[in-house]
Amino acid sequence: MSRPARGLAAATAAVTTAALIATSTAGVAEAKPQPKPTVSQASKKFQKSVTVKGVQQHLAALQDIADANGGTRASGTDGYEASRDYVVKTLRAAGYKPTVESFRFDFFEETAPGTLSRVSPSPKSYTIDTDYDVMDYSGSGSTQATVTAVDTTGAATDTSTSGCEAADFASFPAGNIALLQRGTCDFATKAANAEEAGATAALIFNRGTTDETGTVAGTLGAPGIEIPVLGLSYAAGTELLASGTVAKVTTSTVSEPRTTYNVFAETTRGDAGRVVMAGAHLDSVLEGPGINDNGSGSGTILEVAEQLAKQKNLKKKVRFAWWGAEELGLLGAYDYVDGLVENNPEALEDIEAYLNFDMVGSPNFVRFVYDGDNSLGTGVVGPAGSAQLEDLFVNYFKSRKLASEPTAFDGRSDYGPFIENGVAAGGLFTGAEEIKTPEQARIYGGKAGVAYDECYHQACDDIDNINVQALDQMSDAVAHAVYTLSTSTKSINSQAKAAKGDKRSAKAVQVTGDAHGHSKR
Repeated sequence: MSRPARGLAAATAAVTTAALIATSTAGVAEAKPQPKPTVSQASKKFQKSVTVKGVQQHLAALQDIADANGGTRASGTDGYEASRDYVVKTLRAAGYKPTVESFRFDFFEETAPGTLSRVSPSPKSYTIDTDYDVMDYSGSGSTQATVTAVDTTGAATDTSTSGCEAADFASFPAGNIALLQRGTCDFATKAANAEEAGATAALIFNRGTTDETGTVAGTLGAPGIEIPVLGLSYAAGTELLASGTVAKVTTSTVSEPRTTYNVFAETTRGDAGRVVMAGAHLDSVLEGPGINDNGSGSGTILEVAEQLAKQKNLKKKVRFAWWGAEELGLLGAYDYVDGLVENNPEALEDIEAYLNFDMVGSPNFVRFVYDGDNSLGTGVVGPAGSAQLEDLFVNYFKSRKLASEPTAFDGRSDYGPFIENGVAAGGLFTGAEEIKTPEQARIYGGKAGVAYDECYHQACDDIDNINVQALDQMSDAVAHAVYTLSTSTKSINSQAKAAKGDKRSAKAVQVTGDAHGHSKR
């Protein structure tokens, strides 16, 4: 190939260079700044970074921890401490400086099933759950003795004072088993009076009135009673009233104070005087690994925290919390909030919103949103801003063409102490032991007439007990809410000023739900 003439090449190069410069200059002149993403667009981008696969990895880790620790992650056990360590390690790897706060609580465990049988007359073995249950914080032991009724004839009544006074035991034969009726005083009072009188066990049977005939699922409230204490059905109790009845009772329990922990982590960015909190309880019940209840909530906010650490546009500080001992009565959340009330009320005022995520992967799920304005009428009205938090989730689901429905603030999860102290609260839930209705099955799929989570508080609440579709949808909603609130300069409380009611409308309102389902009287 012949080489082109040198002069022609130079001329061509000059023309080409001039053209390129002109084109480049024109391009610069015509360039327009890229439009800033809308809140919705930015949220969608963040949601994509929060993956259900990431959440599932955390659930698998929690399952492995339970498997290595007797099948449980309950507070006060090695399984809980390993769960705490996993969360802390993951947060540190994401760039956080997590803090761990300890608190004392009353631990109770049945190390073997309790038994109850009638020795004479007519020997009979009673069935646990159907006829009797071991009360929380019962003492441990075994006794076979005559049964002595204390201030009860067995008549159905709501007002029995059986065993409520020490004088009721004035003629009680020491060494016998005390048979008492549920009534107007705490089970602990009845049991303490029986123990003081020399009873070797206390059997407390139900009232016998409408809806008060089944087995008494009770608690003594704290360690201290050393004799076995059982709650009986009305039928079982009245059977044992017969004169001369001899019964055998055994319990094998551990009842003692122990230490457990809350874990916290907060973003380095964002206004420390304007805090958005996202929380989930980390503990399971003793009976199982708690992968839905509440590994699902804990794993979800852990994945959100990992991704949020990468965001540079936070206007408010985000504080994540993993609560201990929720299953024993929201103890971790109460320890935290009560501590702020007593020692740092200004820090409590800095919390603009608390978001709670408890069970977000139920197998037979419904997309429940906490009912901030109590439109259902079955809970309490949340503090100002709670209705706006409810709307945030509801509107998100609507934008995805997904149905949702309200669930009451009934005190069964860690939002309890926050709304009692005037902090706006909201969050998500996919259902526990309640039964799915035919209408819900039509809307959400699944099975009508079946619990939202048939493995609730059981050993089968494992990694296979998760509905991945529900987990995916709910984790996206969690990501949206946390991102939207933390990147906005708007205040939830200021948005609520136009709403009816006082800014602290739920302050001092005691929510009365019981996380563990056991009564004190």
